[in-house]
Amino acid sequence: TQSLHTNSFDEALSLPTEHAVKIALRTQQIIAFETGVTHTADPLGGSYFVESLTNEIETRAWEYLEKVDGMGGSVPAIEAGWMQAEIHEAAFRIQQAVESGERVVVGVNRFTEPEDTQPELQALDPNEVEAQKERLRRLRSGRDQSAVDRALAEVTDAAKGTANLLPPMRKALRLRATLGEVSDALRSVFGEYRPTI
Repeated sequence: TQSLHTNSFDEALSLPTEHAVKIALRTQQIIAFETGVTHTADPLGGSYFVESLTNEIETRAWEYLEKVDGMGGSVPAIEAGWMQAEIHEAAFRIQQAVESGERVVVGVNRFTEPEDTQPELQALDPNEVEAQKERLRRLRSGRDQSAVDRALAEVTDAAKGTANLLPPMRKALRLRATLGEVSDALRSVFGEYRPTI
């Protein structure tokens, strides 16, 4: 067949809702306008087109691998900032193509909704927040704090070396250390990732 029908997700249960129909339509539009599949007549017929795309990807991937090898491998390429620069450059080119309309993104620069739709947000119940804080206070008051502190120190020590982190983390958690406390112990050694711009 040379056509594609996408059913609405609720079609088996009732007449499709407008929301479900729109998702089915957007699915077709993404396939038609974002993948480029409509630029070739019968792209899967004999797989010649898919094969040519595969060959192109392979050629370009090898070119990149040779560049990375020429820099001494992945670690030197990352340390030199080359990989990050390549990612940023590609992201910039894609964003320019989206903004100019050269690259179609369904729902962003084509087939957009005219009205400003706000997502439905789930509000946190303040009583539930307070109840969670109280549970945390009870947990901390009912545990052996010195044992927890020693276990967290073991996590930090393990993180400074090459030891397996799971046993000391498991020990700390069994002693009722919180996820935040274990994360803080790891953060004190590893820090937080901050991309260079």
